[in-house]
Amino acid sequence: MDILTLFVVVPSLTVIALMLSKGIKQHRVVAAIGGGVQAIMAFHLLWKFLQDRAAGAADIMLYKVDYMWFEPLNIHYSIGVDGISVLMIMLTSIIVLTGTFISWKVDDLPKEFFISLIILATGVYGFFISVDLFTMFVFYEIAVIPMYLLIGIWGTGPKEYSAMKLTLMLMGASALLLVSIFGLYFNSQGGIEGAQLTFNIFEIQGNIPVDAQAIFYPLAFIGFAVIGALFPFHTWSPDGHASAPTAVSMLHAGVLMKLGGYGVFRIAMYLMPEGAHIWSEFFIILAVIGVSYGAISAVSQTDLKYINAYSSVSHLGMVLLGLLMMNEIGWKGAMLQSLSHGFITALFFALIGMIYGRTHTRIVAKMGGIMTITPVIGALYVIAGMANLGLPGFSGFVAEMSIFYGAFEHPDLFHRVVTVIAVSSIVVTAVYILRVVGKMLMGPTMAEYADLPTITWYERVGTFTLVFFSILVGIFPFFWGDIISEAVHPFIQGILNAY
Repeated sequence: MDILTLFVVVPSLTVIALMLSKGIKQHRVVAAIGGGVQAIMAFHLLWKFLQDRAAGAADIMLYKVDYMWFEPLNIHYSIGVDGISVLMIMLTSIIVLTGTFISWKVDDLPKEFFISLIILATGVYGFFISVDLFTMFVFYEIAVIPMYLLIGIWGTGPKEYSAMKLTLMLMGASALLLVSIFGLYFNSQGGIEGAQLTFNIFEIQGNIPVDAQAIFYPLAFIGFAVIGALFPFHTWSPDGHASAPTAVSMLHAGVLMKLGGYGVFRIAMYLMPEGAHIWSEFFIILAVIGVSYGAISAVSQTDLKYINAYSSVSHLGMVLLGLLMMNEIGWKGAMLQSLSHGFITALFFALIGMIYGRTHTRIVAKMGGIMTITPVIGALYVIAGMANLGLPGFSGFVAEMSIFYGAFEHPDLFHRVVTVIAVSSIVVTAVYILRVVGKMLMGPTMAEYADLPTITWYERVGTFTLVFFSILVGIFPFFWGDIISEAVHPFIQGILNAY
């Protein structure tokens, strides 16, 4: 069996093993082993990919496999990976594993919880390895649907409302996405009469007429960008985060929302570069509004989860902004930001879940002195905060600076102005991060929280792993950046040819 299909098969086998397991201890162990195997596979894939690239592999996509799936529409199970896909798979495996440990004490239907979590991960893996549009869409839906159950059953607060809102908005975006996919399919022959229609990304590229791009590009962009929290379609995200259980928030923000930027890059921009130029300024304005609005909204929140949720809206807006700059440094920064944000926001949500589990509140004003009571959790929160506001040495710094540099490369007034507006969000980010740290961690100790439980071993495994990778990306940015650059460079030619 090929190495990429294993990323669909192994989680599926883990689901079967969970179905056969008995008792909460077996459920936890099976989920942890399954997550561990996925992480080992992901790092083996990264190592193999680097070895083959160093050996001179010339093809942009490696380990390609193609099987006919549905002949009447020429749908194939067609897969392959480049550097960006490999890094997204690595990110997914890490967050699945750490989310499993953070969920170690889930005791309400634990078997069903872990099964739903792993089905979500299966869809994400399949999405990142697909190069057939229809197959990619199928895996996208597999990733999205379990969110309804995970929030609606295991969530808190108005969980049914949040689950329904998330599902309806993402399904609406999926409808736009499906229309754009079939639009690409029916234009994929490039005007050559008798040529076979195809869903294969690399067979479609260069064949879509400009007038068709102008129609289907915004549908594809919005279809993907909604899951990436594009303003004003972002409102499902904060409510979903606030009601979701901890591990689901980790996967939601750390992995699922990355499908948006990846899809915009891989499909909307690569297949429709002229459409990207036609619509660029409109979507740049929306992205910049999202960056600023998310940061300002985070300042006004009092609930820890809402603060981090709106922070995610802001930081994912930077991903879209970097992509919309349509130059190599901007795209590189956007993909680095996707990787960085995955580690940082997953760490934040893990810590928020740990704090809520001990204090039974997420309201900042009701907490104080956490650092003196549980210093490890307090120190980890400070580290997450510094990484989130882009402190040098952490992954956020190099990612955001690359995006801003790529944006400022454009000499015209419009791009310079929107860049300055986006850069100003860093100051706002510092405000809400330092406000929470000052009040929740450094403030006077609340009497009812004077004897909180210390951090457990499984919480240490989850949080320390995420801190390690955030620092690793920050200290060795060129290693990760070079992997992304090799994948981005061939794509940029299509954009340059569209001018």
